[in-house]
Amino acid sequence: MMISSWRKRRAAKRAEKEQQRNENGEMELTIPRDFRCPISLDLMNDPVTLSSGITYDRESIEKWIEAGNFTCPLTNQVLRSLEPIPNHVIRRKIQDWCVENRSYGIERIPTPRVPISSMEVSGILSKIDFACKKLDNEGCRALAAKLKALAKESERNKRCIATNGAGAALSEAFATFSVASSFGENVAVLEEILSALITMFPLDGEAKGYIVSAPALRCLIWFLSSGDLSRRRNSVLALKELVSSMEDQRKTLNLLSNIEGVIEAFFKLIKNPVCSTSTKASLTIIYHMITSSSTSQKQVIKLVNLGVIPLLLETLVDTERAMCEKALGVLDGIVNNEQGREMACNNALMIPVLVKKILRVSNSATEFSVSILYKLCKDEQKEDGGVLVEALQVGAFQKLLLLLQLGCVEKTKQRVSDLLKMLNLHRNKVECVDPMDQFKNLKRPF
Repeated sequence: MMISSWRKRRAAKRAEKEQQRNENGEMELTIPRDFRCPISLDLMNDPVTLSSGITYDRESIEKWIEAGNFTCPLTNQVLRSLEPIPNHVIRRKIQDWCVENRSYGIERIPTPRVPISSMEVSGILSKIDFACKKLDNEGCRALAAKLKALAKESERNKRCIATNGAGAALSEAFATFSVASSFGENVAVLEEILSALITMFPLDGEAKGYIVSAPALRCLIWFLSSGDLSRRRNSVLALKELVSSMEDQRKTLNLLSNIEGVIEAFFKLIKNPVCSTSTKASLTIIYHMITSSSTSQKQVIKLVNLGVIPLLLETLVDTERAMCEKALGVLDGIVNNEQGREMACNNALMIPVLVKKILRVSNSATEFSVSILYKLCKDEQKEDGGVLVEALQVGAFQKLLLLLQLGCVEKTKQRVSDLLKMLNLHRNKVECVDPMDQFKNLKRPF
C-alpha cells in the first residue's frame, strides 16, 4: 500500500510538470508511459522483465530485490525467479525514441552489457576446479582473468561472483599452485589468481582457510619481496585480510612469523612505499605480529635493528589520520620491549612528536601517544630526569592536564594521572609555562 500511494503521488507531480510549458511557450517533451520504470518513474536505461511479466529498470528492481522483497512491486505476485530477463524490444524502442527526440537534448541510452548470472559463475568456477586438478596453469590463469574482468564491469557482477563462492574457489586454486613443485612456472597463474582474489574481499572463513598454509603464505611473502608494484600491493592487501580476522588469527601470525624475511619485506614496503593503502596494510600486519604472535619480541628486535623507529617518527611528522594511528600503534607495540624503549628514548624526535599528537589527531592517536609516553617515562632512572624533563620542556604537563579535564577512557585517564605525578616531581627543573599561552586556541578535531 505504501509504495502504491507513493507511486501515485510521484506520478501526479510528474503529470503536472509535463503539462507546464517551457520558456519558449512550447510543450514539454513527454516520456511515453511504457518507457518509464514503475518504481523510479524515470526513463529506463536497462529494461528487464520479471517472471510477473512487468518491466522495470534493472537498477531499481535489483535494489528492490536486494532489500529482501520477493514479490513484484506492481502486481504483488510472488516471483518464481529473482533473475530479471533483459527486455531487448523495449530497450530498442527507447533507443529509437531517444534518437527521434535528440533535438530536445535527449541522449540515446547505451546498449547495456548483460550482467553475469549465477549459472555462468558456477560454470567458470567448475572449470577453475577442473584446471586445478589437472595443474593446468594456463587454463586456470585465463579463467581467473575472465572472472576479474567480469567483476570489474559492474558492482552487480562483483556481488554475483562473490556470493557464488568465487573467493573460496580462487583461494583453493592459489593454495594448489603454491605447493606445486615447479613454482617458477606457476608465478604467472598465481599472480593472476591473487589479482582476481583481491576483488572478492572480504573473504569468508572457507576462503581464508585455504590460504592460511605455510606454502601459500611463503608465496605471498615472495611476491611482497620480489614482485612488481602491483604484485606487492596485492600481496600485502591479501595478508592484511588474513591477519585482521580474529578467526585463526594467532595461527596465521605464527605461520607468518616463521617465514624467513617476512619482517624485512614489510619494513621495505614502509620505507619504499608503493601507495598509502599498502603502507597502512603493512603497518596493520606489523602491529598484529608484534602484539599477538608467539614470537613478538623477536620481531620487535628485528624491526628496531632495521631502524623502524626513526622511519615511523619521520612518517608521523606529517601524515593523515589513519596512517598516524597505525604508526603510533606499531610504536606502542615496540616500546613494550626493553631494547625498543631504549632506542625510542635516544631519538630526539620521539617525545616532541608524541606530545604533539595528543589531542591533535583522534581519540585513538591520543590514547596510543599517552600509552607510549607512559611506557617510556615509568622506568626513568636518570638523575637529571631524562625523558620526563624532555616531556616537560615540550609542554606535556599542560596537555595532559587538559586531556584530563576534557575526559578520556578509564585506562588512559589512569596513565595520564600517573604521568602527571611523575612529571610534577621535575617541574622545578623546567621554566614554568602558562598553559593558556599554548592551548587557548586548541580545538579537538573529533
